[in-house]
Amino acid sequence: MLVVIAIFAFVGTIVTRAIVLTLQGTQKSTSIVSARENLDYAMGIIERQIRNANSITSDCFGNPSTEIDYVDQDGSPGSFSCQGTGSIGSYIASGSATPANSLTNSSVEITGCSFTCSATGTTPPVVSISLTVQNAATSGIGGGDVSSSTQIDLRNY
Repeated sequence: MLVVIAIFAFVGTIVTRAIVLTLQGTQKSTSIVSARENLDYAMGIIERQIRNANSITSDCFGNPSTEIDYVDQDGSPGSFSCQGTGSIGSYIASGSATPANSLTNSSVEITGCSFTCSATGTTPPVVSISLTVQNAATSGIGGGDVSSSTQIDLRNY
């Protein structure tokens, strides 16, 4: 009788661990998908605006910055910036956006952000963007960082 109880306890422990690991994996996947969606949306907006800009007006040439200023195809000034990088409530702002109007929602935290510009001769400037986000609601084994980097050539230079 004791042997049967020990076998059931052992099997119960194995099954419980398998269920817990499955739930943790599901939570991490959901967290990463949410962060990836936010990051892809923000990068899409930034890429489109920078690619069609007439010029870059910020001092990001050779120096990584958390903000980039530009003049759009209509001659209007615009900017993108990372606000509160590495802290709770951080977001990517377009122009003078407030957290309520930012490119990322409150479910993600910006953990890394850099805009770097370069230009050689008469070729259009190139803007390198690197962003890293994580789900603000999860941490440790249930969370994960999502990164994206791109280089954008200005078309209307």
